[in-house]
Amino acid sequence: MLKANNIQSKGKFHGLPAKLVLLALLLFCFDGYAQSDSKVIANIDTTGIKIGEQIQYTITVETDSLNVVHFPEGQTFSPLETVEAIMQDTIKESNKVILKQIYALTQFDSGSYTIPPQRIAINEQPFYTDSFQIKVADVVVDTTKQKMFDIKPLIEVEKSYAKIWRTLLWVLLALLIIGGLVYWFFLRKKPLTEEEKVALLPPYDRALLELKKLENSRYLIQDEYKKYYSELTGIVRSYLEEDVNVSALESTTSQLITKLELLRDAGDLNLDNETLVQFQNILQTADLVKFAKSKPSTSVAEQDRKLVEQIVVKTHDALPEPTEEDLLQTEEYLEELAKKKQRKRIYWAAAIFAGLIFFSAALSVAYFGFKQVKDTVFGYPTKELLEGEWVTSAYGYPPIEIQTPDVLIRQEMDLPEEAKELIKELQTFSYGSYVGIFSVATSSVTYKEAAEPNFEAAIGSTLGAFEQYGLKNIITKQEEFQTKSGVTGLKTYGTGNFKSPGSSKSKKAKYNILSFGGKGFMQQVIITWEDGDEYAEQIVARILTTLDVKTQV
Repeated sequence: MLKANNIQSKGKFHGLPAKLVLLALLLFCFDGYAQSDSKVIANIDTTGIKIGEQIQYTITVETDSLNVVHFPEGQTFSPLETVEAIMQDTIKESNKVILKQIYALTQFDSGSYTIPPQRIAINEQPFYTDSFQIKVADVVVDTTKQKMFDIKPLIEVEKSYAKIWRTLLWVLLALLIIGGLVYWFFLRKKPLTEEEKVALLPPYDRALLELKKLENSRYLIQDEYKKYYSELTGIVRSYLEEDVNVSALESTTSQLITKLELLRDAGDLNLDNETLVQFQNILQTADLVKFAKSKPSTSVAEQDRKLVEQIVVKTHDALPEPTEEDLLQTEEYLEELAKKKQRKRIYWAAAIFAGLIFFSAALSVAYFGFKQVKDTVFGYPTKELLEGEWVTSAYGYPPIEIQTPDVLIRQEMDLPEEAKELIKELQTFSYGSYVGIFSVATSSVTYKEAAEPNFEAAIGSTLGAFEQYGLKNIITKQEEFQTKSGVTGLKTYGTGNFKSPGSSKSKKAKYNILSFGGKGFMQQVIITWEDGDEYAEQIVARILTTLDVKTQV
C-alpha cells in the first residue's frame, strides 16, 4: 500500500455553552468507552492510473464488536466514479472486530484529481479519512507508426423526411378514429330505450300498453291504492289531452266531464251518456282514494282499470276519422322531418371531417413544407426511390460495390470489331435512362493488354452518348474523388439541357461520371438526374458515400 492514515476520536469543548458541554460529557459517559479505542485506516493501491483503469480504495475499521459501523455508500468518491464495492471482510479478535471494505474507483478523463475525505460512522459518531491525490494519464499514441489525417470538415446535412409517409398514415388513422367517435356519439341514429319506444307510440297504443303494465303491477298486492289510482287516472287524462285535445291534466273531475259533454254535444266526440257516467264515477273514486284515504276493494280497483280501458277504446272509436288530406299532410311532414334530420347529420359529419382534414393539412404544411406534403400525398418518383428499400451489391469484374435504390440490370452490349481487338470483356449494369428523371449505370472493362486506361477517351465517349440522347449545352468540370476505402479516381460532373419526349420545354440535367482503373482495366459509374430535384440530390449523395471499387484485376 502506498499511503495510509490513522484517525482517533477527539473531543473539544472550548467555547461551548455550559449546557452543551454537560450534554457532551453525558454522551461520552455512555459511549466514550466503546469508541475511545476505535481506529479508521484508509489506503489506496496506486496514485497514478491510465484512463479507464481502476484504483482499489480500502477502508479498515478496528472497533469494539458491539459497535455499529456504517461505511460510505454511492458516489461519495467524486470526481472519481465508484465502479463497485468489491468486498467486505470481518476479522474478530477477542472483544474487538476488524472490518474491511474495498471500493473499485475509476476515471475516464485525464488530469489530476482529489479523492475527498470519506465519512465512516461508528455508533453515529463520524470519523473522516484523509484525501488522496490521483493522476490519470492519457494513453500514449505512437505517431511514428500510425498515419495521421486531417480532421474532416463539418458537412451540412439536410433534414430527412424519409418517414413522413408514416406520420401521414398515423394522422389519417387519427382522423378516422376521431371521425368514427364523432359519428358514434353525435351523428349516428342511436337505438331507442324502452321508455323512448313507448313515448313514440301513438297516444291510443301507448295508453293501452301502460294500462297493461298497470294490470301486472304490484300496487294492489302491496296495498298501495293511492299510487294505483294516481297512475290509472294519469294514463287516461294524458290520452284525452293528446288524442282528444282536451286540457285534461289540469282539470278537476267535474271540469273534465263538462268538457267531454261539450265535445259530445258539438258532435266532435261520439260518446254515449253511460260511458261518461262510468268515467265520472272512476274519477270520483280516485279522488276519494287520493285525498280522503278511501280504500276500495281489490275487485273494484281491478274493475275500474278494465272500465278505463273500455273508455279509452270507446273514445278512440268515437273520434272522427282523419281525412285523406290530413293523413297525407301528416305523412309528408314526418318524411320531411326525417329527411331534414338526416341531412343535418350528414352536414355535421362532413363539416367536422373536412375541418379535421384541413387542420391536419395546415399543420403538416407548416411543419414539413408544402412540397414535402404534396409529394407525400400525390407521390414523386425519386422520393419513392429515396424512401424505398435500397440494395447493396457488387457489379461487374473488376467489381464495383455500390448501394442503389433498386437493382441494376445487366445490359448486353454489341462491341464493334475494332473494339473487340482491344477489349477482353465489358460488363454493364444500369437503372433508368439518361433522359429520364434519374439513372445510374456501372461498367467494368478488362483489356487484352495490361495498358493504362484512357480516361479522357472514355469520358468523351460518354458525353457523346449524352448528346445523342438530346443533351445540349453540356458544361464539364473535373476533380479528384475518393471511395469509402480511399481508392482515388476521377470525377467528371456538370450540367446540360434536354427536352423530355412529348414536351416543348427544356429542362436542366446534372450528371456525374466517376472513373477508376489501372493496368488492364477500367471502371465507370454514371449518374444523371434532373436539376432542382432535392430527392435525387439525396440519392446521389448516398450513392457516392457507399461507392467502392477494386484496384486490381
